[in-house]
Amino acid sequence: MNSEERKHWNENHKLLSGIISKPEAHAKAVTLFLELHAALYASDISKPDHPTYEDTLWHNILETTLRSYPVHTPGSHNSIVWHIWHSARIEDITMNILGADSGQVLHSEHYAESLQTSFIHSGNGMNEHEIARFSAEVNLSALAAYRRAVAARTRSMISALQPGQFTAKATPEQFRRVLEEKAVLETEQWLLDYWGGKTLAGLILMPATRHNFVHLNKAMRVKQKLQK
Repeated sequence: MNSEERKHWNENHKLLSGIISKPEAHAKAVTLFLELHAALYASDISKPDHPTYEDTLWHNILETTLRSYPVHTPGSHNSIVWHIWHSARIEDITMNILGADSGQVLHSEHYAESLQTSFIHSGNGMNEHEIARFSAEVNLSALAAYRRAVAARTRSMISALQPGQFTAKATPEQFRRVLEEKAVLETEQWLLDYWGGKTLAGLILMPATRHNFVHLNKAMRVKQKLQK
């Protein structure tokens, strides 16, 4: 994304924020969400007319660039693979456990094995040694496939919602599942508390859209620094 495209994305995200909880604007909100979401994922998810933000990130990127850690950039020292994985994990957890009350893509489509890493939580609360280990060991092709699978599941779930469902909130049992499935570390209760204050609309506006946008921005800064 260039600066003009990021500005347009932000303007549409603000528009979505204003209409997503209104049942009478449900169809427009779903359409706008799908547009915003598609811009952040590989183009084979939605087949847009031009490359997406994720397409641009992956284009001509070196494996050393993807795995490099730490990288001292504004707002983060984390590797590109960590940003890609973390944003996908957060979306998988919030959309599937807290939103749809279904199984995580990580487990239902066996990515916990193919990613070839022992880390299955959201990525919050990791120390430097753990981030370095994750960055070195994660399977890159499986990581790209996992992000695509998470995106496809989210798009299918949101497209099937009915007017009024954006205002629903996750139940205590759904939050128990997050901990039982070790999707969030017990030390990161603040994250569950944050999600607990959100309706499905709120989860869509942050983890499923804005959160991805923020981490793609951070990942792109790493690429630009290492591959000038």
